[in-house]
Amino acid sequence: MKRSLWTLGLLAAACGATQAQTSVTIYGLLDASVEHLTNATPAGASLTRMPGLTGSAPSRLGFRGTEDLGAGLKAVFTLESGLGVDSGTFNQGGRAFGRQAYVGLTGGWGSLTLGRQYSMLFWSQLDADILGPSAYGSGSLDSYLPNARVDNAIAYRGTFNGFTAGATYSFGRDTVNAGPSPSGANCAGENAADSKACRQWSVLAKYDAANWGLALAVDEIRGGAGAFAGLTSASMKDRRSTVAGWTKFNGLKLGAGLIARDNDATPAARRSNLWYVGAAYNVTPATVVDGQVFKLDYKNSANQATLFALRATYNLSKRTAVYATAGHIANDGSLALSVSNAAAGGGPLAGGSQNGFAAGLRHAF
Repeated sequence: MKRSLWTLGLLAAACGATQAQTSVTIYGLLDASVEHLTNATPAGASLTRMPGLTGSAPSRLGFRGTEDLGAGLKAVFTLESGLGVDSGTFNQGGRAFGRQAYVGLTGGWGSLTLGRQYSMLFWSQLDADILGPSAYGSGSLDSYLPNARVDNAIAYRGTFNGFTAGATYSFGRDTVNAGPSPSGANCAGENAADSKACRQWSVLAKYDAANWGLALAVDEIRGGAGAFAGLTSASMKDRRSTVAGWTKFNGLKLGAGLIARDNDATPAARRSNLWYVGAAYNVTPATVVDGQVFKLDYKNSANQATLFALRATYNLSKRTAVYATAGHIANDGSLALSVSNAAAGGGPLAGGSQNGFAAGLRHAF
């Protein structure tokens, strides 16, 4: 009996030592809003709704952990769910951890991670795209941008004296079938009969100083049998190349970027450019006003769209904020893009324009 108690004591001490070297954090963000859209199809009438994909930022619940392995080496993991606060459902095609799910190692050399994680295209836009994944932002013109994540991916990223280099490679970029949308592109890959099907790769070169930064990135996804968005063959690719930069001074931040796209799935209008310019200003310590203008232009085509967006945020505390935002989109040619990417549907008729207005509450924990 004494020996058993002594053994249990040693085990308890060992567990305590292990816990002292391990850290797990639970975090999240809840963002709920109500928006009003004009000229919504099919009737061209107005639409009022509580969207579930995003407001000022997408809602999420996450678990992040590290373990110190010694000699500067750490094990890391992240599990992060995307939440639809309007109905309490999972986003990203119903995945339990659709935003991020990876495990890896980090050290002075950088980080190496495996699982579902962000493409380097995401990291290239993080600082320059002022509005980011908001309701009236870049996702309204290119829905891949706020969903630049890939399944089955190996990623490396390291920062040295302000310079960041990174790359990803995926053996099967999207295993979920969720209709023709970035929520699930039905391109599982990892097929012995086709070594190129549903592959993805991306690279990043980024430099950040105290008051400015510049990023270059390339992201390429391959198609596969049955994949959505027209990429139905492994010989077809959709590549985005970007340059983006930001600067800030005296409470003002400016950001701009260009994303050039070469998409085999749309041979009649394969090449397009999306550029944006934005600014954010701290009117008071608690109040931020920001806005952006976006222009999407398809080469050798009448298809183009221009989006204007403006937002005001008042921080009630470090964790809680209220906001109001407005946007206007003008489509040309056969484009029928909605001003809002906050929920599916609700776009105007082809070549039409649309206004959007939203107000909401955001809480982080």
